[in-house]
Amino acid sequence: MVALCWKLPLCFLLCQVVSGGARREGHYVAAVYEHESILSPAPAAPVERRAALELMGRNLDIYEQQVLAAARQGAQIIVFPEDGIHGFNFTRSSIYPYLDFIPYSHPRKWNPCREPYLYNDTEVVQRLSCMALQNKIFLVANLGSKQPCERWEPRCPPDGRFQFNTNVALGADGALLATYRKHNLYFESAFDTPAQPDHALFDTPFAGRFGMFTCFDILFYEPAVSLIRQYNLKQIVYPTAWMNQLPLLSAVEFQQAFSTAFNVNILAANIHHPTLGMTGSGIYTPVKSFIYHNMESYGGKLIVAEIPVSTADYKTNLESNERFRENLHESCRTSTSTSLDDEVCFKEQEETAGRVSEKGEGKEQSPPSFYAEMMYDNFTFVPLWGEKGELQVCANSLCCYLNYQKAVLTDELYALGVFDGLHTVHGTYYVQACALVKCGGLSFSTCGQEVTDATALIDFQLWGNMSTPYIFPLLLTSGITLDFADHMGWKNNHYFLSKNRTSAGLLTAALYGRWYEKD
Repeated sequence: MVALCWKLPLCFLLCQVVSGGARREGHYVAAVYEHESILSPAPAAPVERRAALELMGRNLDIYEQQVLAAARQGAQIIVFPEDGIHGFNFTRSSIYPYLDFIPYSHPRKWNPCREPYLYNDTEVVQRLSCMALQNKIFLVANLGSKQPCERWEPRCPPDGRFQFNTNVALGADGALLATYRKHNLYFESAFDTPAQPDHALFDTPFAGRFGMFTCFDILFYEPAVSLIRQYNLKQIVYPTAWMNQLPLLSAVEFQQAFSTAFNVNILAANIHHPTLGMTGSGIYTPVKSFIYHNMESYGGKLIVAEIPVSTADYKTNLESNERFRENLHESCRTSTSTSLDDEVCFKEQEETAGRVSEKGEGKEQSPPSFYAEMMYDNFTFVPLWGEKGELQVCANSLCCYLNYQKAVLTDELYALGVFDGLHTVHGTYYVQACALVKCGGLSFSTCGQEVTDATALIDFQLWGNMSTPYIFPLLLTSGITLDFADHMGWKNNHYFLSKNRTSAGLLTAALYGRWYEKD
């Protein structure tokens, strides 16, 4: 065990920070830090524990500064990103010196800062604990952990230990409150998958109960969805190391969509490495966000915001989604109104795969359908031609519909796309998607490309006959900024999203459905 002088005295020598400023009743102050981690220049090379602690200590020095800064701004909880302390691209053996021992089933409450002598190889969690204690702040961080096992035990690796991608939650007194071992690993050969998904929870005096999961977990039922549903959670902490993928899975875009879909607050901390496409952190409520996305410059970013504890006043999309199958198809009167403020009314139509149509200016038109790759999936698209129109496009059992009107005609190509199938690249999961996207150029082959800027302001209604209740509404505007729908929800077994005049040029408006049972 490395000597405890490794930065621990700082926790006792620094003066206590007293949070200033009055907080509104029913609100709390949260902080997330997007960290540009100091990485090992040779992560596959073996090193000694002392060298590993030296590198991690440099990252923890930055953490310590940010905890202090957050506490001075009145933050009651701070979240740090996945891989922020040790980095990434390790092998199973080369990461071993970077791993702390974390007791997953400890019979008594452990305070690593006050009781460093209880376990060996806990220097990292000790220092995190002291940060929390010194600043009287709840702290969530991600680190690598190890757990010895007997080789005769089921699933015990040949080297006699489990290695986990781990989150720890520490109380304002420095006590270890909860641990979470990442379940859905993303090409992380250095780590093991736990035998069963962890449901990690911890309680706070200012916002009640929090749940936590990590990065790629957000796309799967276990543990993210089951955790929220089983415990009726309203607060989530979410360390991530997310590589942005436009147009449907940029970090801030999907984090906001998850918050809206499940009616929860999310404190999301991403790592900052623009050359790897990694940025995008935020503090999200279902109707408002405080975000950071920066692909141009380097260095970390601290976000501090006051948000309401309760989300009860917001429409609970999950509850309405769960009831969607109970809605019977109702007869709709054919409406000639083009107002996007009118009540959404869907006409029963025969739905066949690959059908496309557009109506505009009082005459029938037949825009061509085409195929293009988007998000590594083969989408069926139909272009938006003209100032306004009505479109539909189908694939398998999913049909997507769009009413739109452009404020001003611009020299930009937009298309409505549909995908209903199993995604198999960089993960396997079933997706139903209706997506209005700006194309990368003026040719059909550019639709589905990554685009970050747009000028077209579009009024639209987008809807589809989704087969899953788990719909994530995406609304992304120019410069990777977020907008919010005017209306959304279920009507006659269709999910709809409508917006009159986006706040900036439209990049993506989409219904991203996850059909978990078909993964």
